Amino acid sequence: NVFLCVAGSPRSRFCRVWFLGRKTKPLMTEFSVKSTIISRYAFTTVACRLLNRASEDQEVEFQMQIPAAAFITNFTMLIGDEVYRGEITEREKKDGDRVKEKRNKTAEDNGEKGTEVFRASLVIPSKDKAAFFLSYEELLQRRLGKYEHVVSVRPQQLAGRLSVEVNILEQSGIASLQVLPLQNSRQKGSGRGEDDSGPPPSTVINQNETFAKIVFKPSVVQQAKIAQNGILGDFIIRYDVNREQSIGDIQVLNGYFVHYFAPKDLPPLPKNVVFVLDSSASMVGTKLRQTKDALFTILHDLRPQDRFSIIGFSNRIKVWKDHLIAVTPDHVRDGKVYIHHMSPTGGTDINGALQRAIALLNNYMAQDDIEDRSVSLIIFLTDGKPTVGETHTLTILNNTREAARGRICIFTIGIGNDVDFRLLERLSLENCGLTRRVHEEEDAGSQLIGFYDEIRTPLLSDIRVDYPASAVEHATKTLFPNYFNGSEIIVAGKLVDRQLDQLHVEVTASNSKKFVILKTDVPVGPQKVGGDLPGSPGPRGDSEEDPNPLERLWSYLTVKELLSSWLQSNDGQEKERLRQRAQALAVSRRFLTPFTAMRLKKPGPPSGSLEEAHGLSAAVGPEPVLQSLRGAGTLPGPALEKPYEPRIKISKTSVDGDPHFVVDFPASRLTVCFNIDGQPGDILRLVSDHVDSGVTVNGELIGAPAPPNGHKKQRTYFGTITILVNKPERSYLEITPNRVILDGGDRLVLPCNRSVVVGSRGLEVSVSANANVTVTIQGSIAFVILIHLYRKPAPFQRNHLGFYISSSNGLSGGCHGLLGQFLHQEAELTEEPGGLSRNLTHPPSSQAPEPSEAVLKVKGRRVPVVWKQRKIYNGEEQVDCWFARNSAATLIDGEYRDYLASHPFDTEMTLGLGIPEGR
Repeated sequence: NVFLCVAGSPRSRFCRVWFLGRKTKPLMTEFSVKSTIISRYAFTTVACRLLNRASEDQEVEFQMQIPAAAFITNFTMLIGDEVYRGEITEREKKDGDRVKEKRNKTAEDNGEKGTEVFRASLVIPSKDKAAFFLSYEELLQRRLGKYEHVVSVRPQQLAGRLSVEVNILEQSGIASLQVLPLQNSRQKGSGRGEDDSGPPPSTVINQNETFAKIVFKPSVVQQAKIAQNGILGDFIIRYDVNREQSIGDIQVLNGYFVHYFAPKDLPPLPKNVVFVLDSSASMVGTKLRQTKDALFTILHDLRPQDRFSIIGFSNRIKVWKDHLIAVTPDHVRDGKVYIHHMSPTGGTDINGALQRAIALLNNYMAQDDIEDRSVSLIIFLTDGKPTVGETHTLTILNNTREAARGRICIFTIGIGNDVDFRLLERLSLENCGLTRRVHEEEDAGSQLIGFYDEIRTPLLSDIRVDYPASAVEHATKTLFPNYFNGSEIIVAGKLVDRQLDQLHVEVTASNSKKFVILKTDVPVGPQKVGGDLPGSPGPRGDSEEDPNPLERLWSYLTVKELLSSWLQSNDGQEKERLRQRAQALAVSRRFLTPFTAMRLKKPGPPSGSLEEAHGLSAAVGPEPVLQSLRGAGTLPGPALEKPYEPRIKISKTSVDGDPHFVVDFPASRLTVCFNIDGQPGDILRLVSDHVDSGVTVNGELIGAPAPPNGHKKQRTYFGTITILVNKPERSYLEITPNRVILDGGDRLVLPCNRSVVVGSRGLEVSVSANANVTVTIQGSIAFVILIHLYRKPAPFQRNHLGFYISSSNGLSGGCHGLLGQFLHQEAELTEEPGGLSRNLTHPPSSQAPEPSEAVLKVKGRRVPVVWKQRKIYNGEEQVDCWFARNSAATLIDGEYRDYLASHPFDTEMTLGLGIPEGR
């Protein structure tokens, strides 16, 4: 059973996996995040892979807390070989198995205060795997002159493979870029940075004028140094872009445009500001003290041309001055004294405090002797709900809107868990302001100062952006009450004529002493915004091209504005019209919103639909040609009458079946074989050459009952083969009898029932339908994975894999692993018990009445062996070999347990390093 939900309230930025129960929790083999930012628009995908090592099924819950402004666009789960995909649909009253979204949940509901949470829970079968993939998109907002992209790195345990990759492409040029130390203020004492002055350890930054790539890839040891519990913190990137034209940066791509307007070097507008501070009894203690300290700092920051006043409110409204006064040292000192003497008492009269503040500002603006244009603001701070006077939310909103009349902007700050944040959000939304939530465990003072810094310097008011009606349609909002220094105004729209040569743009606004008019004609010829970024950002359907980032950005802004208008509207018919428009656009663009839901598609048989475009070129053919390595009983028609020449020459060195190992020593004209009796769930190191060639191959065992009357209690087979290629760039390959997952700079899922060839960065993967998978690395290393399928399996049969080494030329002399340690070795037979005179190089004939014994010398060791015959290549070829008994105890370096990997992509192979010959 699968259950999904999304819960939220404003601000959140981290990803968690909560494990239910006290048993051995599933092992996280991978936690990776990849973001692609194109023209301030960010596409982010999170991948989390888990392995249930326990002998019983285990339930696991995946939690993804994302920025409140982001839209989820895709969610996929893998449970074993079954794939569950999310589909965005219209939200209905009864959603059944759909994703649910709830906002403003309390700490008891979502585990963190003020967060937006995506949840998915499932049961992982014993010794099986699961994976979660979640994608979301957001438009980065410019604050204090910087864009900030935050990736949460909180997997809740040390991950076998952890990485964060952020690619930034800004065609106007990257002016500055900074990677901050990991920040983890929400979880006290859960992490500590090694260096508070720079990027986290292992961070690599590559940058040119328009492109930057930031990679954070800590090893398990580095993760443990940061936080043993896996809660590393927020990985934060801040950057800004170059700005040359005063009218802003206008980008056009395939019929869509975006206009970024952020002028600088303008004289600031005077502010008329009233600070409204909640002094009710609930503010007692740290909250009120920190707020007072913050206001002391803010009062000192006021400019001489500003005007201000202060209001304290509880069940009574206490006004410091009944009019706005100039900013002078004496007035600032008196204001600080007034704030200092505020004491917490009584209830919370929000409506009365707002009405008094608005009246102060209206009275000042009504004076005839005001020469300069100015901006009127209310900074309103509270920690509660209205309890005194007018307490009805809609009435408070209507009273405020009618009194402010669009001339006064209200900026609200809510402190703690009990605040009516929805009321504050609407007060700001309906009155050209912004809102912030401050958590009780955080420093309210610094939060308040930071919020004020965003609005401390208004540069323009009454901004209007115009485009010719004949050239532009469906533009987003073009009227803005204020522009504050360090922020940005964004307009997006569609071009009526895609063949348009230039677009006329006109911006009008008011500055301190003048009316500003900016005009220009912008060339709109063919432009490439996406560049050559790796990956394929954004969701897309079958046979679709890469998504247009400007179209996604326009859709994002349009849906946001429709949701805002719906929230503000009190007219029933208008609300329904806005809801339908927002819902239709969100469904077509695959945005999860309050008007849409996510339904999980039930898993079906593997098909080509798994080959969703992920940036790799794939050649998918019809039915495969006859293969030399055929899956058992999977292809129709008679068997070949004569051996079929393999496309790739394959050596005998392999592991197949239960599992039977074969090692070929061609120079010695000897073949050696041995068995390994492992346990289901064990992951065996087959080839370990991570340090030199960068190649690692591991195999995971699955179990089955033994055939009747056999000497074994159970059989084991390889159910999964994983290959890690670390050079020239890291790629991960996971192969099962049903599908192949290739995950490098891009991700591709290939079904094994279709013939496919894909290539990327020196790595080629060729799938012969229901037969085999050939992996070629840098042209000098090749592996063939044979697929064994059963149409009607017996109880002791399982679909499984065989691993064959086709070419080992590129593997180093230091290669190790159960197979790898023999690739560059030679062997010889030194003696034969019983004094039999026989050619020791070749095994005896099959007519020998009893098994012949000998002693094999390999790697300086003497190994008793016995002659055997084995069939490989799915029974197509018989091999004569010398068999080492007792799980090859004297043949291999070390012991069986030395070859157990902790996770499928484990590379920590120490056995064989520095071991002298003839140990």
